[in-house]
Amino acid sequence: MMKIAITTLAAILLVALTTSAYAEVPDWVKNNAGWWADGIITESEFLSGIAFLINDGIIIVPPTSVASQTGEGVPDWVKNNAGWWADGIITDGEFVNGIQHLIKTGLISVSTNTESSQMKYEEPKTADSQLTTLQADLEKCSEIKVGYKRLDCEKPLKKAITLYQYKTHAQKFEIGPITYYWFGVGSEGNEFEIRPSGQAILSIRMLAENTSSEITAMHCTSPSICSYDVWDGTKAFKYSGMDFTSGEIVLNPGDSREFNIVFGPNIGYGGTKFEFDSSKTYYFRINENFGSTNILLELE
Repeated sequence: MMKIAITTLAAILLVALTTSAYAEVPDWVKNNAGWWADGIITESEFLSGIAFLINDGIIIVPPTSVASQTGEGVPDWVKNNAGWWADGIITDGEFVNGIQHLIKTGLISVSTNTESSQMKYEEPKTADSQLTTLQADLEKCSEIKVGYKRLDCEKPLKKAITLYQYKTHAQKFEIGPITYYWFGVGSEGNEFEIRPSGQAILSIRMLAENTSSEITAMHCTSPSICSYDVWDGTKAFKYSGMDFTSGEIVLNPGDSREFNIVFGPNIGYGGTKFEFDSSKTYYFRINENFGSTNILLELE
């Protein structure tokens, strides 16, 4: 029982570090409610956990005053509500009504700090709420015992989380039917270094999303026939490695794909050796049949 409580608290802390206030109770909190209703965790563990979530702005409840006479224990109907809510029988609002009762009777103590209250009752951040839901669904996949079924569960959720992270934090480049997202040099998968041999290595990792209603393909069949290269104003540098399958990436409407291109040694097939000159300005060029753009590379 103690192990379950510690695991629960760790999950709460992990999500709390990456979330903001929500107008609705996150689905992953239902685990706690269900465990309490089933007697797996104690009443005090449940109340402490809920108080933490309210004070940290993860569960939002309307302003509630504490009555002059406090309660002596949690009413059975509140515990029943927790179990019903965990099973999806009652709504978030009905569950929050029970939480309000616990606050009113002094069984749950919440912060009254003005600054905290202002943060707590701000407008919900829909995008962050979407990420929390995706993370919770991904966590549920770990409960699947059969390996291939667990992977089938995890794959689309991991892809959706990756897309969310690009959309909310990366630079955005709209080129015809494809929108490209890029975190910039220095981020994971986007490294620049000069090896002891003197060879410059530049790695580019991007995500492409098909925002059109038509199937669209990105093209790169060989270093000499590729819609992606690096340009220094006078010379085009061709890739040393890439992960296009059979020379192209086909995207269905609404689909997205993360891809990698590396510039470095000359591998032949019309390739070029990537050379770095600090006096020059470098661009990552996209030159597809549906559109083109030059993206500034800050390599110093």
